[in-house]
Amino acid sequence: MDTQRKKGLLDTCVLAVLKKGPSYGYELIGLVSSCIPVSESTLYPILKRLEAGGCLTTYKQEHNGRLRKYYQITPAGEERIRLFLEEWSEMERIYTFVKHTSEEEST
Repeated sequence: MDTQRKKGLLDTCVLAVLKKGPSYGYELIGLVSSCIPVSESTLYPILKRLEAGGCLTTYKQEHNGRLRKYYQITPAGEERIRLFLEEWSEMERIYTFVKHTSEEEST
């Protein structure tokens, strides 16, 4: 898959997980990896970029005597998911066009 397309999809997958509720890095890796494989070295820059873009906020909470950083979606992050879903409808139409057009030429 194209790297830029995958990057955009990962951003949206992270936001979709956070729409269900706040989460921390390790948990996010597990949840997102069920759809698209993601490593720590990939996830944390995404989280930083989403935070800088106003799509999520962070807070720290103690867990087993250690502070854990949690990520939480913002209204801007929810809007980004909404826009992604709108764009995806357009992508489906383009995919259908390309697929049917290329199949017609093959026959």
